[in-house]
Amino acid sequence: MIFITSPKMTRHQLSLDRRIQSLFPVALASLLVLGTARLVLDALKTNDSFVFQLYGRPRGQQRSPAVVVSPEDRIDESCNVFEGKWVWDNVSHLHYTEESCPYLVKQVTCQRNGRPDSYYKNWRWQPNDCNLPRFDPLKLMQILRGKRLMFVGDSVQRGQFESLVCMVQSIIPQGKKSLQRVPPRKIFKVEEFDASIEYYWAPFIVESISDHATKHTVLKRLVKLDSIAKHGKHWEGVDILVFESYVWWMHKPTINATYGSPDVQEYNVTTAYRLALQTWAEWLESSINPERQKVFFMSMSPTHLWSWEWKAGSDENCFNESYPIQGSYWGTGSNMEIMEMIHDQIQDLKVKVTFLNITQLSEYRKDAHTSIYGERKGKLLTKEQRSDPKNFADCIHWCLPGVPDTWNEILYAHLLKSHQNLL
Repeated sequence: MIFITSPKMTRHQLSLDRRIQSLFPVALASLLVLGTARLVLDALKTNDSFVFQLYGRPRGQQRSPAVVVSPEDRIDESCNVFEGKWVWDNVSHLHYTEESCPYLVKQVTCQRNGRPDSYYKNWRWQPNDCNLPRFDPLKLMQILRGKRLMFVGDSVQRGQFESLVCMVQSIIPQGKKSLQRVPPRKIFKVEEFDASIEYYWAPFIVESISDHATKHTVLKRLVKLDSIAKHGKHWEGVDILVFESYVWWMHKPTINATYGSPDVQEYNVTTAYRLALQTWAEWLESSINPERQKVFFMSMSPTHLWSWEWKAGSDENCFNESYPIQGSYWGTGSNMEIMEMIHDQIQDLKVKVTFLNITQLSEYRKDAHTSIYGERKGKLLTKEQRSDPKNFADCIHWCLPGVPDTWNEILYAHLLKSHQNLL
């Protein structure tokens, strides 16, 4: 059968064909543009994008290489890193020097301030049944990428903050790091990793009349045992929180405080400490997201105020001590009741808090305090004051480099232990 098309229909079909042919280049060009755009967008998503290589990634979108923690770097559950001994190591142990770290305050630079010996720098903590992983500043900063780590506490805790800053700062190029003072905080920012290591002054953790970062005195203590909100708003969202509070509580066996009302009452220190811990615990339960935040609590930093405790018949303090205590030792300045109180409170929490029990290992280090080579009221001791170490030696704070470096090695070991390798 033969179909015969009319001339009218043929002309219409030819006109339609011409229109389709004229649209074809436009459609083809559109497809090419869309395809090219898709290729560009896909390239921008890769780590090797020429644009990112030339200009860098936007802040917060830096390349994040996987951090792999080997089994050798993880402390075993069965190993108690807090039981061990100090061993002499003047070869491999030192992480920094006073000269290499510009972030140390005068209070802790003992050798620069005139201390004649440097033995205190060269003791390494060796656990009995395992080894602490070698501190790797690059690996720590990779773990901290895009995160905030904050130390909360008194001036002893500030020393631990300065120690950690010094332990990592050497790998950060000039211009990519900064230290800001925003009272009551100090903030060490690392641009390369979009990270910060911070310190927050709160000597009692809860609120008190001593919360001003510079204008405070331990002689006038008044603590608000049920108040923490003013501090807590600065802690919200911080990825890693490291708390410490002890020395300011122990100035006298009683302390003035408020609890439940504005009326000031005198409390036994251990009772007041327990109430403050409960307030802190309630804040944790209501404010911490355990899926993305880690919390640590440092045990008390010991003092060495009375030499008769380690040297029978003497009547001095930590001044002129050059070696750690050998054998079993626990000073009277470390309150076991408060230690147990902290442990019990942490055990009852729904939020996981890791208790870093650095007290015993630090008890041995009568040699490592700032003694007469530190500051008092913001000034180095005068010649006359140094000649009277019994009244002016500081046997509370620690020289840096020194014992707080070991505390941070232990903190680092626990961060490695809890780190999840991404497959």
